[in-house]
Amino acid sequence: MIQGSHTNVTEVYINNIKQILVRDLIAANDSGVLPEFSLNDAFKFVTDVAAKDIMFMLKSAEINTALSDEGQRKNYGLNVSGALSQARKNGFISTDLLSQMLINTTAASDARMGGAPLPAMSNYGSGNQGITVTMPVVTLARHLNTDDETLARALALAHLAAISIHMRYTRLSALCAASTAAMGAAAGMSWLLTQDFQTISYAVSNMISDISGIICDGASNSCAMKVSTATACAFKSVLMAQQNSVAGERDGIVSCDVEGSINNLCKLVLSPMRQTDKEIISIMTRK
Repeated sequence: MIQGSHTNVTEVYINNIKQILVRDLIAANDSGVLPEFSLNDAFKFVTDVAAKDIMFMLKSAEINTALSDEGQRKNYGLNVSGALSQARKNGFISTDLLSQMLINTTAASDARMGGAPLPAMSNYGSGNQGITVTMPVVTLARHLNTDDETLARALALAHLAAISIHMRYTRLSALCAASTAAMGAAAGMSWLLTQDFQTISYAVSNMISDISGIICDGASNSCAMKVSTATACAFKSVLMAQQNSVAGERDGIVSCDVEGSINNLCKLVLSPMRQTDKEIISIMTRK
């Protein structure tokens, strides 16, 4: 049994016999409290940090790209990527950057959820979140023929942006974390295109306006569908931001600045969505 976080094992059974019961639900590796930081803090860090100190971020591209390639070679999980690839061959969707981004990202998620014997580079403890943060940025970087340093900085921003958002609410919640991971991807893609904080903040605010209500109903093959939805939203939000188009404070839960928008989203998770989480679990356990 896992409770509280992705790696917090609280009970172990072998042949229906309980082996271990850990009563302290705080995992050993979660004993420290991470200091909160803003999207702008992440942006400033990525702008100023020496390149040599973040080149290791390319490892996330390498690992998750290998998983994506595996997902495109074989049929895993719901095979969302396979359906999209076939749709391109049949002429139902275009062979363009967006479709390639969706295929690359969902293929990694298909493989992850379908049991491929390969690792995923995680974000905030989740492989799917790491995939969603990484693969859209990698796909756009390939399209732009980006150099390694720029890609490393974009990936660093993407991962840090996703963490900055997720650390403000519970690690596991009724909100699909692929949606907040994709907000990180939107920040990273915006960095590749402009390296301008206002544009990056516009992209994240647009996403909060669009897909804030996607629920998490447990880890399953269908996660790849949510990853696809979040990825498409991220790219759309980036393109809007490039044209200075942004959801404003009169648009739902979006605030006048990106930090306010993020905090409003997290308020929903920390309060009313707790009951949503209970209902989701109730539905799943009654099936």
